[in-house]
Amino acid sequence: MSAVKTIRRIGFRKWYERELLQSHANLVLLLLASLGLLGSAEAYTKSAPLLDQLQIVAAALASAVIGVLALRRYLYLLSHAEFVANQADCEQCGTYARWDLLGEAGEDGRVRVRCRKCGHEWHIAL
Repeated sequence: MSAVKTIRRIGFRKWYERELLQSHANLVLLLLASLGLLGSAEAYTKSAPLLDQLQIVAAALASAVIGVLALRRYLYLLSHAEFVANQADCEQCGTYARWDLLGEAGEDGRVRVRCRKCGHEWHIAL
């Protein structure tokens, strides 16, 4: 579901909270993948049978790939949420995150919003 539809359905504050929770869930996944990688490094030994060595190397590679993907997703979600949140202040009255969406996002990804307190309109890039 697009950010505009989600914000319209649940509101900006809950959308922002969900983005941060998803972001930090990826951080937890990154930590677990790091533990898997460290565990694989500790379990690896040259004196083990070849099949066991291959299984440990496969587990280490899987942990590394999952860790890299989790890190990328964590950074993306966190930076996107902060990017949108930095635009959520009304320029006229300074109210934070109390606005209504006025339309759908344009081709440039920007959407018009109106402050609930003072009625000022501006664009937010999603």
